Amino acid sequence: MSFKLNNRFKSISGFVLALGLLFANPILASQQDTVASDSAKVATTAVAAPAATDSVAKDTTAAAGTAAVASASSTTEAGAAAPAVEEVKQIDPQVYKNFTYYVLLFLVICTIVAVVGKVLSIYELTRKMNGRYNPFANNTFQSTLLFIFLVVFLYGVYWSYVHWGAAYWRSAVTEHGLRIDNMFIITTAITTFVLVITHILLLTFPYIYRMRAKSKAYYYPHNNTIEKIWTIVPAVVLTVLVLFGFFTWRSITNVPEDLQKSALQIEVLGEQFQWQVRYPGTDGIIGKRNYKMTTPTNSYGIDFNDKNSWDDIQGSEIWLPVNKPVRFHIVSKDIIHSFFIPDFRVQINAVPGMTNYFQFTPTVTTEEMRDRLGDYNYDFVMLCNKICGMGHYNMQKKVVVVTEAQYKEWLAKQNKYFTEDLQKEFSGKTANVKKDSVQVTASLN
Repeated sequence: MSFKLNNRFKSISGFVLALGLLFANPILASQQDTVASDSAKVATTAVAAPAATDSVAKDTTAAAGTAAVASASSTTEAGAAAPAVEEVKQIDPQVYKNFTYYVLLFLVICTIVAVVGKVLSIYELTRKMNGRYNPFANNTFQSTLLFIFLVVFLYGVYWSYVHWGAAYWRSAVTEHGLRIDNMFIITTAITTFVLVITHILLLTFPYIYRMRAKSKAYYYPHNNTIEKIWTIVPAVVLTVLVLFGFFTWRSITNVPEDLQKSALQIEVLGEQFQWQVRYPGTDGIIGKRNYKMTTPTNSYGIDFNDKNSWDDIQGSEIWLPVNKPVRFHIVSKDIIHSFFIPDFRVQINAVPGMTNYFQFTPTVTTEEMRDRLGDYNYDFVMLCNKICGMGHYNMQKKVVVVTEAQYKEWLAKQNKYFTEDLQKEFSGKTANVKKDSVQVTASLN
């Protein structure tokens, strides 16, 4: 046995040395190429130096015409020598060295593992020869490791909730957000309970029911009661959670019609890769939009044939009055985006060709939120939560919640969509339409 074992180690060592030589040859070759290229550079520099000296001497002694010829010839020589100086791009020898190092390291680790395995097998064989071998000792060892892992795992769950829970959790700042938070907390509590109980059972049973010399496993092929329990109980719990979420969502999205009309109307248009915000003017009504009317000056595609759109206001940011209901009209210009304000617990898709709505009431101003967090640079932000292309990360819009007086003051400073350029463009189109209609009428008469 020792002869075979030695032969195996000799084979492994020879294989490692062969690999080392295999990967060492490219390194030596690349080093020689590098040395050759360096020596060529030195030789080229040495040859070029006398030529430069001669050209300088000719320039100082020759006449103007001769100097021009000499300079032209020196330029030609420099151009001819340039290709000789160009370096040939090669792989850095350090790449080969690193690769060889990690391959040899991997082989060394494999060798160590093989040696440890052989030592353990020899130890086991020795105990068998001495009559002290216990075939069930490994079962106890492995089940003990699983139990230790259980303790570490449970502590990790506790530590994660204590240290990271506060960092990733802030109370919602809207009325409906409180209902979503309650739903989330209940769901998290149930799933955490199931997680802990399941892992306790999974990792303690291998220790309690491990195979031992004086114990025999009980063959338990079937039990209808247990199967009913682990099928019905999860089904009931999941059904309750789904219904809880369904009715919570219905209470948020199914807003009575009178409350819809009394809310502040704001339209948000998503496109690659920005958001545009439109507020109604003094009439409180957002004008119509028609994608066919999109032009370089009317990128929003607002239909200015609708007089309600003449006083629509372009919002540089999203400003909202606190404790006032707000109804968002979410549309898309190109592909699917997602209207997402994390602190408000607001998220709904912006889909081309249709309008989605989300109504909520903010309850905390930006200043109050900054005081609550102790961060006076904190801002609410609206994001796109649907990966929509390379500029997806840039689809952000600042959201500011203020008092109603501050909101009205800010709104009065914003520009209207119906600018002077658009008015001229719209009046020109209207005149053309009237002219065409007159011509048609005249021809008919």
